[in-house]
Amino acid sequence: MEEKAKVLKSLKERAQLVHEVLNAFQGFSCTIIQGPMYEFPQFKLPPKVIELANECGMSPDQFYAFDLLENTGVCIVPGSGFGQKPGTYHFRTKILPKIDKLKIMLEKIKSFHIDFIAKHN
Repeated sequence: MEEKAKVLKSLKERAQLVHEVLNAFQGFSCTIIQGPMYEFPQFKLPPKVIELANECGMSPDQFYAFDLLENTGVCIVPGSGFGQKPGTYHFRTKILPKIDKLKIMLEKIKSFHIDFIAKHN
C-alpha cells in the first residue's frame, strides 16, 4: 500500500506541475489532470501558422508538433488525431517522466513556444 501511495503522490505532483506550467503559456488553456497520465492543452495559433500548415498539407497542431520535435527533440501528439473540434488546436503530452526530466521538457516547450509565436506573428 505504501508503494502505491508514493506512486500516486508522484503522479499528482507531476500532473500539477505540467498543468501549472502549460497554463501559464500565452494562449494555452489546460484542465486539471484527474486521472489520465497525460495533459491535453488547448492552444491558440497565429493565422500565419494555419496558412503555412495548410500549404504543407498538415493540420496546424501537427505543424506545431513537428516543428517542436525538429527543434527540441520533444515529442507530442497532435490533437487532430483525436477528433478535436474544428478550429481548435490541442496536443497530448505524457506526465510519466521523472520530475527532473519533466521540468527540462517543459522548459524546452516553453522556449520553443515563445520563439515559435514570435516567428509566426
